[in-house]
Amino acid sequence: MSKLFSPLRIRNIELKNRIAVSPMCQYSSKDGIPTDWHLVHLGSRAVGGAGLIITEATAVSPGGRISHDDAGIWNEEQANAYKRITAFIKSQNSIPGIQLAHAGRKASTYTPWKGNGKVDIQKGGWQTLAPSAIPFGDNFPDPEEMNEDDIKLIISQFADATKRSVDAGFEVIELHFAHGYLVHEFLSPLSNYRKDKYGGSLENRCHFAIGIAKSVRSVIPDTRPLFVRISSTDWVEGGWDLDQSIQLAKWLKEVGVDLIDCSSGGNISNAKIPVGPGYQIPFAEKIKKEAKILTGGVGLITTAEQAEQIIKSEQADLVLLAREMLRDPYWALHAAKKLKVDLEDFPKQYIRSK
Repeated sequence: MSKLFSPLRIRNIELKNRIAVSPMCQYSSKDGIPTDWHLVHLGSRAVGGAGLIITEATAVSPGGRISHDDAGIWNEEQANAYKRITAFIKSQNSIPGIQLAHAGRKASTYTPWKGNGKVDIQKGGWQTLAPSAIPFGDNFPDPEEMNEDDIKLIISQFADATKRSVDAGFEVIELHFAHGYLVHEFLSPLSNYRKDKYGGSLENRCHFAIGIAKSVRSVIPDTRPLFVRISSTDWVEGGWDLDQSIQLAKWLKEVGVDLIDCSSGGNISNAKIPVGPGYQIPFAEKIKKEAKILTGGVGLITTAEQAEQIIKSEQADLVLLAREMLRDPYWALHAAKKLKVDLEDFPKQYIRSK
């Protein structure tokens, strides 16, 4: 029996397998509204057999976008546009999830294929926000240090975006606390120089993250899972690290988070990251064991055998694939064949290819 293709039940939601499509920015929205591209992109991976399909980082406010072409869910028009996408994903016996995000000091930048670095305000950019007025890099906007009113507003924006996400048909909510975006900026002492209750000690630096998670959990039905993606380390001495991630995971579990999606990096532009197959899996394994919480493993997971071993050895409860899913939308169907799993819900329209 394949462990990769065993179901995973979290609260009242059951994933048919342990394969998830990781959030990947498509930079193809119009005023934050998903387009036909998103229907085909996400829908094809549901047809391809993944148990969970998570949308790209979706901004909770206009200022929370990375670029003008980012997805958003700060209004009803955006939420309504997602309904046909979530309905199609469900029709393929997959679970639709959404990742809610705020880009912080890495906002107001160009779509990758349109330019590089910051978009000046005179050219349509906007004032970015951060825990401290420290830019990410030389070619990034100078952020404004957030005050307590800004913090309270963004916490409420995450909660409001969550309500819209539930109404739009999403069954899993993931909060983006990773990759150098706003919440990660609060967590790391390398980007958070604050002297108030949101800076300094580990508990203070985690205060914003816990506040968002607690607020979001309060508006999600008890039946729906809540995930959090973190960067398990900054990969820089003196920065955010695995031990701090374990403590954060424990605190997040206390406020109702169900799974930690374990990525890394993104907050320091010159960090030396030892990239290799499954290089982040040890983080998922350690957090799972130490914090006693479900974890997701992500990062250069490419083969069925590799993914099977991660789940079988209990290093993680879920594998999330990104670039490999871009290369092959039907990765899960191909993995089942390699692992000699006879899928009962193979797409009937494609059954002749089985």
